[in-house]
Amino acid sequence: MKRRDALRNIGLSFGALVATPTAFSILQSCKTEPIWSPQFFSEAEGSVVKKVMDIIIPSSEELPGALDLNIHMFVDQFILEVVEPEEKEIGKAGLDAFIKKLLASSQKTEIEKLRSEDIEPVLAEALKKTKEEEIAQFIAIGNYIEATKKGETAVLDEDTSIFSFLNSLRSLTIWGYKSSEYIGENVLAYTSIPGQQKGCVSVEEATGGKAWAL
Repeated sequence: MKRRDALRNIGLSFGALVATPTAFSILQSCKTEPIWSPQFFSEAEGSVVKKVMDIIIPSSEELPGALDLNIHMFVDQFILEVVEPEEKEIGKAGLDAFIKKLLASSQKTEIEKLRSEDIEPVLAEALKKTKEEEIAQFIAIGNYIEATKKGETAVLDEDTSIFSFLNSLRSLTIWGYKSSEYIGENVLAYTSIPGQQKGCVSVEEATGGKAWAL
């Protein structure tokens, strides 16, 4: 299946994640920024985040990639302005642990020297979970957040911390990409406001099987 068709068939599973006026405003503001100066991430962390996002949605002859649409800028700004402090803390810890693991596995000492080939196997290992393993990870993350909110002492193991960060980054990357103007108008099913009402019809009949642009 071509990437264009695959993206058309992605459902709205990530839509509820950040579908807020603030999120759309941030996404819009990142459209034409020429230079990225990370606000939440450090410059070194940002270089790793960009490489991860380029692996998740690379550019191709068919479609632009996540970096082409400045989704890295959106994710950085969204985390800074919208994500709760407890989740920011988990994200930072997960990113730190991920970078530490990347440096160890690649036998490099400088973050900026990490390449996609260093990142891909560690990324795949961290996200390759069974449904049961994912549920266990989410429960552990939820328990940790609840405990910290209550001021209780809690510990999140390194693997869960890395999974939490990478899973969130993947979700935000896909959501931001699907919600961008280019993808909304050129790949997904799109109709301008006020749209039209079609009752009791199949998705195939209504949109040709495409997911709606957000």
